[in-house]
Amino acid sequence: MPVDKEHLLVSSAPQAARSRLPPLPRYTPDLITSRREETIQQERYEVVVVGAGPAGILLTCLLARYGLRDENSLLCIDLKSGTLGSGHADALQPRTLEVLKSMGLADAIINEGFQCWERSAWDPSPGNEEKIEQGYVKPVLDSTAGYRYPFVLLMHQGRTEQMLEADLLRYSKHGVQRETKLIDVGIDEHGDKEFPVKCVIETADDEQGGTQTRTVRCKHVVGADGAHSTVRRCMQLDLVGDSLGYMWGVVDLVLDTDFPDIRRFSSVRSAGGSVLVIPREQIPATGEYLSRLYIQIPGEVALDMSVEEARAKRSEITLESLLETAGRVFRPFSIKQKQGTAVEWWAIYHIGQRMTKDFIVRDSTGLPRVFLVGDACHTHSPKAGQGMNVSMMDSYNLAWKLAYSIHGLTPTPLLETYETERRAVARQLLDADKVFSTAISQPIASTQESGDVQGSLSKQLDGILSALAGFISGCGIQYPENALVELPAIHGTDTDPLCGILHPGTRVANVKLKRYVDGAPRDLQDSRTGFPSTGRFRILVLTSTDFLAPLGISSSTLNTIGGTLIPSFPPSLIEQVILYPGLCVCRHFRWEDLPRTVKVYSEMRLFDGSGSDLAQGEDAYTRFGVAPDRGAMAVVRPDGYVGIVAELGDVARVESYLARFVKR
Repeated sequence: MPVDKEHLLVSSAPQAARSRLPPLPRYTPDLITSRREETIQQERYEVVVVGAGPAGILLTCLLARYGLRDENSLLCIDLKSGTLGSGHADALQPRTLEVLKSMGLADAIINEGFQCWERSAWDPSPGNEEKIEQGYVKPVLDSTAGYRYPFVLLMHQGRTEQMLEADLLRYSKHGVQRETKLIDVGIDEHGDKEFPVKCVIETADDEQGGTQTRTVRCKHVVGADGAHSTVRRCMQLDLVGDSLGYMWGVVDLVLDTDFPDIRRFSSVRSAGGSVLVIPREQIPATGEYLSRLYIQIPGEVALDMSVEEARAKRSEITLESLLETAGRVFRPFSIKQKQGTAVEWWAIYHIGQRMTKDFIVRDSTGLPRVFLVGDACHTHSPKAGQGMNVSMMDSYNLAWKLAYSIHGLTPTPLLETYETERRAVARQLLDADKVFSTAISQPIASTQESGDVQGSLSKQLDGILSALAGFISGCGIQYPENALVELPAIHGTDTDPLCGILHPGTRVANVKLKRYVDGAPRDLQDSRTGFPSTGRFRILVLTSTDFLAPLGISSSTLNTIGGTLIPSFPPSLIEQVILYPGLCVCRHFRWEDLPRTVKVYSEMRLFDGSGSDLAQGEDAYTRFGVAPDRGAMAVVRPDGYVGIVAELGDVARVESYLARFVKR
């Protein structure tokens, strides 16, 4: 269409910025603004993140989204020159995908990765333990449990890091400062009380060809620097736990095999040992599909083995010996490296479970200053696909609490709850890993019962995976009662986190809804719908069947929330999401039929919760365990977890909860 005359009313310059989410409001002095009036003798930041693996890059990305600018407020350093090219973690569990979806990042990752929907078990053939036969094929996750993503996504860690770093660069000018090593970190309150954490870092000097050492100060430092964490060492914290007497190898390669379940998550056990098969993503350049093999190394390892002895033991193991062991386990099937391809990565590790006593180090006043996330504070075997996921969820829990504290948005110390909530999860992680690793590693002879080798092995593993499904998926994590989790819940008797019942300490399950304003089908968890990762608290209101009654409890509740509660807090910090039950006996309604504040605060967050008009719709009231004739309210924290559940109409309880954590 030809244009004869055009009026450009909005400058094109900020178009790129318009896609960025708004930062959280700030009530403390802007560090950058305050520095314009003073001469700074030393480099200072509000948060320094050490390590740009999945936990570190996610934390940095979230802090940048929440408004910490990298000019002088946020610094992320990493020893590596770039993201990982291959190896290490490879699984993204359903809860992690939910979080990435709430950030608007999941679709690209899901499209590129390999979706693993089924698992199988192979056991020794009866009468011939040297050969294997299939024990079962089952879904990876129970499709009736309400998972939004009922599969595990397989893709190498480096690609996840790349996608997160690309998003970080939308909010950050500098991104990750690479080829930078942390030399030392400590709390030095005498040097600068406002910035008491002192970090000595060493950066590659491209011009001189050497290194440059400098000292920076910060309010908080986060150790996301892995199992050999320098932050943890400088804080004199030790990883404490147990080692099992087993050693495993891991290999990423393209396979030439007639094993029928090579594209399923498979456990394979025979007299020759144990192997776990992890199907992996496609290599774009060649069209080939990767596979990962976890291969048990024959023989037990002495639990009191010294570091030198362990290193010598590992040096005896070669890639060829690993693949030979795998070949024996898979008989009568053939399995070998495909000719003309290269092994992408391989490694050897002991099975063990360790964690630190503390995830937080405090200054002399008791204020948390140093935090550990991910492998820096808990390590375990990689077989259940938990390392990257639990580590990233550590960061997801910590990020908003750090932002609220730094921005002066909370009157209550929130940072202590990071350790309370995530240490409980880490303890579960180590316990779950020990159970699973022991079951898959123990010799065939120790599992035989009444000659029923096949039945005992398959049933044992199936029972363990089924029992751990809620934890492994991340969707069944339940935080203990603490300052941010207020019990009891008032609705629903089933407290299984996987069932989706609104219950304090559990994440809000996804529900497919119909949006009132445009009739569009929407998902509650999506980045542009109900619960995006923007750092805001939400009040989820499930109105009752009196939704359209002007003098009903629903209207009274909405009037109070919109009329007095939300306006009493900082602008944009408290959002409202409204669901209404099926109104099959009612006429169509208009905005004027509802309290005026509904359109003001929830125009794009008002949903039909019955799911009756959607092809794959769900009844949200059934999912959340709320009776339509009673309704309910829930305060949802910025990390998507329920903080409190209240009776519809009990706005005072909701307001009291929010006032404890959000500054008025």
